[in-house]
Formats: sequence, structure tokens, C-alpha cells
Amino acid sequence: QVTLWLKKLYGGAPIPEYEVNERTVDILHEIMECNEERDKDVMLLIEDMKDQASKYEAEAQYWQDILGEGLGFFEGSLSKEATKDLSDLVESALELEAEDTSLTSLYSAINDMTSELYETKSKNEEMELKLKTLTKKLTSALMVEKQLEEDIEKLKASQEAEKAKAEARSKNMKFLEDKSKDLKIRIKDAEDQLVARGLDQSLTHEALVKSSEELAALHKQIEPLKMELASYNDLPP
Repeated sequence: QVTLWLKKLYGGAPIPEYEVNERTVDILHEIMECNEERDKDVMLLIEDMKDQASKYEAEAQYWQDILGEGLGFFEGSLSKEATKDLSDLVESALELEAEDTSLTSLYSAINDMTSELYETKSKNEEMELKLKTLTKKLTSALMVEKQLEEDIEKLKASQEAEKAKAEARSKNMKFLEDKSKDLKIRIKDAEDQLVARGLDQSLTHEALVKSSEELAALHKQIEPLKMELASYNDLPP
């Protein structure tokens, strides 16, 4: 419905590009309904005026026939000024949709048309205000959508950079793990060669690590004894 309305609105001109999503389509649909409602009111008013004009023309013809045939009072027999005044009176009655050409009917029709004019003007102003509000909402929505697209692009770029860093760290980690495994193998081979040549088992890397751990445990056990000894050393002689 929105697409067909836009094609009809712009005629042969190309439709301006816009982001098609649920929010923009809803706003355009609401604008479309407002325009169609206003167009419908205008068409109904035009049709009513045409109908009234036809009725007045028929009634004018009826009275013209009566005046001409019954009284011999033809339009050509009037002066130029009288003919002009009569035409103005008829046109005014048709425009005002008056029941007849009496002052009461004319004044009443003028009041009715004035009230209708103010009512239509008020309704048009209300519709224009609503249209401006919807247009403002649409503009705001498009700006928010553009900002979101920019934020998404920035996030994608940031993710790509983080991904590249993660891949680099992963490669470095793999390199270090492989290097560590290689060094362990080389240390083990060197220890095996040294042991084969008569090296004391207590001097191997594994034995030294174990001795270091045992030494650290002994230091931890000795610490309370040192504190207790210090308390005795603080006593008077």
C-alpha cells in the first residue's frame, strides 16, 4: 500500500530512496492515511457542490421558463446592469448553496459557509501539524538508524582488530608452547647423556627442582622456630 501510494504521489518522478523497515513503513502508512482522509473529504465536498449546482441550475431553468412563458419576461429584455446584478445574485446563491435569493437565506448560507470554512481550516491545520510531527519522527528514526549503522561498522572494525590481535597472540602462544616442548626434550636428552657419562642423579634438572621445593618447605617449617628463638633472645641475661 505504501509503495503504490508513493508511486501515485510522485507520478512519473523517481521515489526518493529510504530505508525500508517496520518503523519507517509504519510512519509512511500513517502519513498515507492522513493524506487519503483529507483527499476523501475534499472529493466529498466537491461532489456535494456539483450536486447543489445541478439542482440550482435546474431550478433556475424552471423559473426562467415560468418567467418567460408566463410573463414574457426574458433575460434579453433586461438592461445590461440589471442582467449583471441578476447574474451576480444567481452565482452568489449557487456558491452559498442558499435555498433561495432572499436576504435571510443568503445571510444564513454565508454563516454556514463561514463556519464550515473555519472548521475545514482547523481540520487542515490539525492534519498539517500531525503530518509535521510524523515527518519529524521519520527524520529522527532515519537519523537513529544511520547512527546505529555507523556504530555497527565501528564495532565490526573493532572486532576485526581484536580478532587479528587474538590470532597473533594465539600464534605467539603456539610458538612458545612448541619452543617450551622442544627445550624440555633437549634438556631431557642432555640429562640422559650426562647420566650416561656418570653424572650424579641429584644434579639433574628434575632433582634440583625437587630439592628446591623441599628446601622451601624446610624454610617454612623453620620460620616459627626462628620466631620462638628470637623471643628467648629478647629475655634479660
